[in-house]
Amino acid sequence: MSTWKNEQEAREQIKEMVAAYYHDFKEKKEPFKPGDRISYASRVFDEHEMQSLTDATLDFWLTTGRFAEQFEKNFAKWIGVKYVHLVNSGSSANLIAFSVLTAPELGDRQIKRGDEVITVACGFPTTVTPILQYGAVPVFVDVTIPQYNIDTTKLEGALSDKTKAVMIAHTLGNPFDLKTVKEFCDKHNLWLVEDNCDALGSQYTINGETRYTGTWGDIGTSSFYPPHHMTMGEGGAVYTNNPLLHRLILSYRDWGRDCICPSGQDNFCGHRFDGQYGELPKGYDHKYTYSHFGYNLKVTDLQASIGVEQLKKFPSFIERRRHNWERLHKALEPISDQVILPEAALHSNPSWFGFLITIRPNKKFSRNDITKYVEAHNIQTRLLFSGNLIKHPCFDQIRGTNAYRVSGGLNVTNQIMNETFWVGVYPGMTDDMIDYMAKVIRDAVQGG
Repeated sequence: MSTWKNEQEAREQIKEMVAAYYHDFKEKKEPFKPGDRISYASRVFDEHEMQSLTDATLDFWLTTGRFAEQFEKNFAKWIGVKYVHLVNSGSSANLIAFSVLTAPELGDRQIKRGDEVITVACGFPTTVTPILQYGAVPVFVDVTIPQYNIDTTKLEGALSDKTKAVMIAHTLGNPFDLKTVKEFCDKHNLWLVEDNCDALGSQYTINGETRYTGTWGDIGTSSFYPPHHMTMGEGGAVYTNNPLLHRLILSYRDWGRDCICPSGQDNFCGHRFDGQYGELPKGYDHKYTYSHFGYNLKVTDLQASIGVEQLKKFPSFIERRRHNWERLHKALEPISDQVILPEAALHSNPSWFGFLITIRPNKKFSRNDITKYVEAHNIQTRLLFSGNLIKHPCFDQIRGTNAYRVSGGLNVTNQIMNETFWVGVYPGMTDDMIDYMAKVIRDAVQGG
């Protein structure tokens, strides 16, 4: 027979046991030793995330619920936007962000098949995939080193009478030139989608006003995959200040339905059975009326419960990422004659996701020589995602067609594909780990 007086007492005791479990079995206790594995990224959490997840598990509300609502409210307040909607991944966030721009409600600004979207080939594929899937045409522009973002001097050359939007990511926490890109979009009445999945917490200043990246454009997206700035395991978010886009995001995320009822509620508007929609009979159930071709991309409360606690820690995560990046940069300055070290964009304060390194031309060693040496010392490396996306097998069937176009050449993109790699600076890294990583990279470059 249970000794608990009520459910709340039972929950609290269960959560106390979860905290004890964390401290006994999950909390890291051994200090770093040279040769220990250094990942490029990892989850940083404590008993509070495990307790919150347990709380959601005991609710057994397996779809979007109270934790998702709480996270959306807290995240909106923190990042400084009116509307935030959780989804099940950063890739889904990008899919939704682009999908809403194809909605007929947008009138002349609706993106249709054959319309063009300016982007880059040096990045993650899911920034580009939705453009292709909707039959729009990505227009690839080159990037710069050492910022690794879009070369804004090439924007006007990429423009055509079919251009409707710019959709690009901030690279590994380093913001692209938002001032120039935003002015370009405003001048030509283009949508701006900020893929903020690798830059959550980065700041950018325009004309004395500082905002978080993801909030300068029409729509911003984030990812909460485990390696990212904060995690829900899987998860993402789409956010905007535009009321119409907010309404469209909800529709495309929630099956494309016309109804705005929150999960688990019916007849929120009071007109469930008295409307006339499309060619449906009058009074057809509004909850099953679809105004768009949408999806079910909602997050679960289990995921959101982790995010609620991660968001509380997030300012300290940002601070530690900056500390680690700056420490590593200083430690690698002695080899800056042989490798190109990264630089923050002007007017920015990045929340770094990683530390990019490019081999200078005409060196006796290659990028692969360095990464093999570093990996052999148990330090994880990564390339800058696709390097050049149009070189990948996914383009085999459309290569050379009018499904996409390149504006002005991709010479720097190809340089990054061949000679660039990066290592992590995630907040779980200690000074000892950063110093050891720097030593190994210096040794690799100097032939040690």
